[in-house]
Amino acid sequence: MAAGNYNFTIEQGATFDRTVTVQENGAAMDLTNYTPRMQVRSTHDSSIIALTVTCSISNGVGGVVRLQASATSTAALEEGIYVYDLEIESLSGVVTRLMQGNVTVTPEVTR
Repeated sequence: MAAGNYNFTIEQGATFDRTVTVQENGAAMDLTNYTPRMQVRSTHDSSIIALTVTCSISNGVGGVVRLQASATSTAALEEGIYVYDLEIESLSGVVTRLMQGNVTVTPEVTR
């Protein structure tokens, strides 16, 4: 399975809360017993994590992953374009990249 490309927008200073449904061959991928993880960095080769997104499986059989970041966490991000990927890890340690792309952080005005 090749990772899908999807770009997100995160509003600086706002709570980020999205759900994604993972499909494989046109049907929901069973994510039971997988652990998701997602990081945002300024570039692919940056050693500094700009944001760690809290990920949880909200419906394993339905392939639903919930992605969250607090308003405080997004407020700490500088305006700009970042990169991310979303991976899952099986109980046996096999890591699969599900999604990847850009994250655009739009600036906050009200503080």
